[in-house]
Amino acid sequence: MGKQIPIVDYLVLDDGDPHLMAHECSECGARYFDRRNACASCGGREFTQRPLPTDGVLRTFTIFGRSDKPFASGVVELSDGTSVKANIVGIDPDPDRIELGMKVDMTTFSAGTDDDGTEAICFGFAPSS
Repeated sequence: MGKQIPIVDYLVLDDGDPHLMAHECSECGARYFDRRNACASCGGREFTQRPLPTDGVLRTFTIFGRSDKPFASGVVELSDGTSVKANIVGIDPDPDRIELGMKVDMTTFSAGTDDDGTEAICFGFAPSS
């Protein structure tokens, strides 16, 4: 099997179970997924890496109705209060099936493999089992 790479920098694949990693402001605790020179909340300039939980609840969602394959995307509030936008997977993208407040868990899946055998790995959230 070839190498696996995360599709975004904040998805960690090589440190135990897959999880997300945030930059946390050392002064106020605000969390960001992108690198920052200063905190947008307090102006602090020091950040630490913080691993995030993989469980949460769905706070909002929308269904994109592409003709060939519709999909759902939403905002998940993780169990520590951090919010993350992600696709909702493992369930039909139907408003009668997806519910606000439903418990979800992070999951990973392949976005594809290049000619060298490198597989790009995505993350999403699926209903908790």
